[in-house]
Amino acid sequence: MSSLVQSVDWLAIAPPTIAAVVGLVVLVADLFVSEARKPFLGWFSVAGLAAATLMLLPLLDADRSTFCLVGEEGVCSYTADRFTLVIQFLVLGGALLAALLSVTALKDEGKRLPEGEYWFLFLSSAAGAALLPASRDLATLVVALEVASLPAFALVGLRHGDRKSSEAALKFFLSSVTATAVSLLGVSFVYAATGTLHLTLVAERVQDVDGQLHTLTQTGVVLTLIGFAFKTAAVPFHFWVPDTYVGAPLPIAAYLSVIGKAVGFSGLILVTVVALPSYADVWGPALAALAALTMTVGNVGALRQQATRAYSAVRLLAWSSVGQAGYLLVPVAAAAYSGDAEKSIGSTVAYALMYGAVNLGAFAVAALVGRAHRLNRVADYRGLYASSPLTALLLAFFLLCLAGLPPGVIGLFAKVTVFSAAVDAGLGWLAVVMAVNVVIALVYYLQWTALLFRAPEGEPVKHRLPAPLTAALALTGVLGIALSGAPQLVLRFTGTGLF
Repeated sequence: MSSLVQSVDWLAIAPPTIAAVVGLVVLVADLFVSEARKPFLGWFSVAGLAAATLMLLPLLDADRSTFCLVGEEGVCSYTADRFTLVIQFLVLGGALLAALLSVTALKDEGKRLPEGEYWFLFLSSAAGAALLPASRDLATLVVALEVASLPAFALVGLRHGDRKSSEAALKFFLSSVTATAVSLLGVSFVYAATGTLHLTLVAERVQDVDGQLHTLTQTGVVLTLIGFAFKTAAVPFHFWVPDTYVGAPLPIAAYLSVIGKAVGFSGLILVTVVALPSYADVWGPALAALAALTMTVGNVGALRQQATRAYSAVRLLAWSSVGQAGYLLVPVAAAAYSGDAEKSIGSTVAYALMYGAVNLGAFAVAALVGRAHRLNRVADYRGLYASSPLTALLLAFFLLCLAGLPPGVIGLFAKVTVFSAAVDAGLGWLAVVMAVNVVIALVYYLQWTALLFRAPEGEPVKHRLPAPLTAALALTGVLGIALSGAPQLVLRFTGTGLF
């Protein structure tokens, strides 16, 4: 009789575990640390996230799995393969950059943001986000999704006495809970039809489902996708994004724009391509339609933002992130029609890495300008080159990357990769929709870029760069420029290893 006791591969689970343990240490330490030493909690959290990110390096040599079914070869709940490691790098690296932004934001906010609670919630969410891409059963997937999401609700509404922040948190919470309930219903339908929660076993058994359960299974597939579509901010599940980004502390808006999307997309890929490839005829057309709708609504929404409106810079980045989610959906939809699904998924992962680096960089500049201009309007960026030349050049570079224009070569490369994934899969109509949306996006990205170099109105405002903000800008800038110099490294790095 085989033993039911199995050893845990601690090295494989080290990245999310370190983030979770550091979060607990911060929560306990907060009880004993004096007010004057509270900033130490932030730097300890940054160090913890850096350590969690570095723990990905020993995992590069081979696939590792743990929490496996006894007697079932290769059926595990946690797998650290190439796909997992790339997404965990995006999640933990993005969380590290958002943490650097948070150190300055917490200092500027004073006592309106409680530091101990902030860092505990932040690290808990990062731990859940790092767990999700490694999940290989539906139960772990849903638990990881909620561990990543629930602390984020509190972080959005954590600012004391701010009605805008509380309203944003309430909208985020209610819509997310509804989406979670729908996806849980979908998971229960899939389990009822297949009798298993493990993704590889679902993929095997769903092909032999009894004819009477066929409709139940299809319904389960659709309902499960709805929950993840919300996390990716796909239209029509995007309505929470602009108000939530504006109401949240800016580092949390940056965190949601990148890490929230990474969580949603990795879950979406695992459910569709790994668990339900035989139902590609259901989720393929649905995701293609969602991609077209999402990129169009997102870009038109960004185009409509008025430069003089309060918080228009953050709103523009919010709508832009919705549009970018549409591009990210294209290769996932293409995987349903392509003979090489792994290549299609690699395109999504490559685009996500580019988007994560440059979008966090754009939010870092927004955080800097927001220190002097509380309303953070696009008009406030006029003449930024006159007062902060290097910052203005970095923001221009990030915006051009998002637009897909030189010298942002990595942005152009990522868009071409996604475009070719659609064409190779025979989705010519979706490639045309994407091309039109890229042109629409050029308008608002170039308008903002041009504004940076115009003559300032009145005396230029000097922006003092604190060390954490400087580090965040330097890291994102170096990463964007390095990848623009050697964009082929991204595709080499993003071979998914899912199959």
